[in-house]
Amino acid sequence: MFSAAAESFLRQAREIHEEELRRFAGRVSALLQGPEPGAEAAEGLRRLHLTVAATKYPRRLDGRFVELLQTVLCSPKSPEQVQVLCAAILREMSPCNDLILRCDEIQDTKLLSLVSSVLLAQGNKKGEVAAVGQRVVKVLEGRLPEGQSALLLLPVLANVINLSPESLTEEQTDAVSRKLADWLRYASTQQGIVQPSGGFFSSPRTKQPAPVTEVDGAIATDFFTVLSVGQHYTQDQWLNVQAFSMLRNWLLFYGGQEGKAPNPDDKPGMDRSVTSMVSTTSTSSRLLPPKEHLREKAFEYCQRLIEQSTRRPLKKDDGDLQRACLIEAVTIMDIICKQDSSYVYRAVSFLKILHGRICGDATYARALLPIAQFFLNHSKLAAVDSDAIYKHLFTDIPAQLFHNPSLAFEFVQFCKDNSQLFTDTSSIFRHSFPNLFKFLAWNSPPLISEFVDLLPFLLDAGTAIEIFHLLLDLPCLTAALDIQLRAAALPTSEKATSDPAVKPATCLEAFRHPLYKSTFQHFLRTKSAPEDTPESLIPLRQLLGSLAGNPRVVQCAETVPVLLELFFRVMAESADGSLINQLVVLLLQRSDQLYEIPTFKDDVYRVLSSQLAMLCKLHPALVVELSTEILEFSGAVSNIQSKEPIFTHVVWAVGEYLSVSYDKRCTVEQITRFFETLEAVLFEITQLRPLASTPSCAPRAISVLMATLTKLAARSQDLIPRVSMFLSKMRTFVQSPAVTSVYCEEDLEEILIRATELMNLLKMPSVAQFVFNPPMDVASTRLQREVNDSLPLALRMVTHLLEPAPGCTPV
Repeated sequence: MFSAAAESFLRQAREIHEEELRRFAGRVSALLQGPEPGAEAAEGLRRLHLTVAATKYPRRLDGRFVELLQTVLCSPKSPEQVQVLCAAILREMSPCNDLILRCDEIQDTKLLSLVSSVLLAQGNKKGEVAAVGQRVVKVLEGRLPEGQSALLLLPVLANVINLSPESLTEEQTDAVSRKLADWLRYASTQQGIVQPSGGFFSSPRTKQPAPVTEVDGAIATDFFTVLSVGQHYTQDQWLNVQAFSMLRNWLLFYGGQEGKAPNPDDKPGMDRSVTSMVSTTSTSSRLLPPKEHLREKAFEYCQRLIEQSTRRPLKKDDGDLQRACLIEAVTIMDIICKQDSSYVYRAVSFLKILHGRICGDATYARALLPIAQFFLNHSKLAAVDSDAIYKHLFTDIPAQLFHNPSLAFEFVQFCKDNSQLFTDTSSIFRHSFPNLFKFLAWNSPPLISEFVDLLPFLLDAGTAIEIFHLLLDLPCLTAALDIQLRAAALPTSEKATSDPAVKPATCLEAFRHPLYKSTFQHFLRTKSAPEDTPESLIPLRQLLGSLAGNPRVVQCAETVPVLLELFFRVMAESADGSLINQLVVLLLQRSDQLYEIPTFKDDVYRVLSSQLAMLCKLHPALVVELSTEILEFSGAVSNIQSKEPIFTHVVWAVGEYLSVSYDKRCTVEQITRFFETLEAVLFEITQLRPLASTPSCAPRAISVLMATLTKLAARSQDLIPRVSMFLSKMRTFVQSPAVTSVYCEEDLEEILIRATELMNLLKMPSVAQFVFNPPMDVASTRLQREVNDSLPLALRMVTHLLEPAPGCTPV
């Protein structure tokens, strides 16, 4: 956030109109054309830069003024501050059609850095990136004049390789590789000297430089690295730091893609490691090709960093830097081993020891990810067992550090990058997915897109049921994690086990209560346990209701519908009939067992109802195979009140798929049983009793019940009189004062129209049977699909035929 003064300046800058900007640029132009631009010109450029940078849309400046900015930028007489501001304004104007800057002849490193920044901002329309890269490398190859430094050029080179790595030739990359190797390995181990100011109190004697130290204060006895500490640093030490900062990208782009094949006669383990170390260190690095020379020096540098990470820092900031450098060092070692497999044997034992040292320290948790990645990439070649590393990473880290947002993102990103690991049904990774959901439960908004990519790899016939439960219980998991954190923060005196005879009054008390222990353990489990589900989680869900308004719980609940839709899309592609049946049964059961957040339940019902229709379409026989469960669900009037979307789709599925056309096992007895159950439900919600209140049901549910009864009657024509008589009484129902006080006029009219249309269709049984129960060879044709899609229109046509308007004679 900006301060009030800064906000005021920005607002003024945004409100400047083009004409006012043109006049102001004219005044700045006059200042720049003076004999020597000074402080007034710098102030004008600073205000102009603020004006052009404050808006989202590009500001336009006169072409002659843009040309003047370029001239002043390249003039050796211009003060450095003026040059920096001119370059900043030109970058804000990019891409600029009036640009005439070139870097081919620039020798001064400061000016080359500024001009390059402007050229790189142009978007490479005219090959600017390649031109900058060529010039920077040429300057780096030569001997720099006194007072010039490569420090300003390395960031430019880093930008070049990010924008267009192919712009450098192999000879140029070899030259830079040699430079990087020297900067990494041969920086001075003496601290820099502060030049005396020349004032009255300055000492006439020059103080001897002190050696650099380690982070723990000990004098460094090995070469300089980014973790070496000093009061002041020399130019080559700063080059060392910059070289390390760009090393990873440089190796990725130019380190060489093909690694050396390991010697089949070599024995993996310590013998090969020792052989490799002796052979490598005994060879003069200068005789190696540039890429191999850089890899060798980079590997030594990373080893040195890892050794330095064992030291106890005197300052907290140095500890943070240690951990960041450790992560980078392991990542670079992994890249080097991919490019040259002879380094694997040296790195494996080294990193095994490192893992054993840091795995118990939560502050180093992020470093465990690149270590695990290294062993995933190379453990097979090195013939080492890495299961303990993976088990610790996927078992302990999510359970203990799910609340660390940066670790959560990097962990899930690691899983995405290695998603193929989750396809092995017997692997540690495969069984750890309940732990991964803790990251999502606690960090829902920032991780939702990552889980959308990851979820398909977690799903198969063996995990689908458990993941379905996990998704529906995700807000409960968030609440349970919140309680776990709060319970861990309690004083030791308050952590005593609760009295089993006393019912807990709060969630915190329940967390330690024996009655709820197993259910909490189920929510917080670290690995898959499909056969270990508690008999009932309802009491705990009810107890967790006190956290339903928690912002983190609400945010988590909002992500569940998205993941449920994805879950069913994946299942639609892979599930067989048996799994679909299990999912439908669970869908009906779990519709009564959701966390009590009103909007959450409504969103979940919406998703489940639409996916139920999709599952029925994939496996229509489920209506017959699950007839007991469907009858039980559709026969409960309470389901219309509490979960109307699911009830409506279940009833629709009965009318659509309870037919011999979809399943030869369908019998008249089954049709009659379903008819009688649904008839009783419709009677219950439409009966008119003087002393009973009329239940308010959605008009859609009444319409679907009527349509389903009509469909079933068309398939068992003995039922037609019963449904016809029922439909004929709907006029009395919609005209009742008790009903008109509940429903709006449009809804009542729609119910009456639908009842009339269905009743008229049943007057022509053969037509009704064809419409509602077509033969299979017709049901799949485009004609029948269009008839089904336009069924309301067909019903109206039948009504017009049977009830012509007054004065019209049917043909």
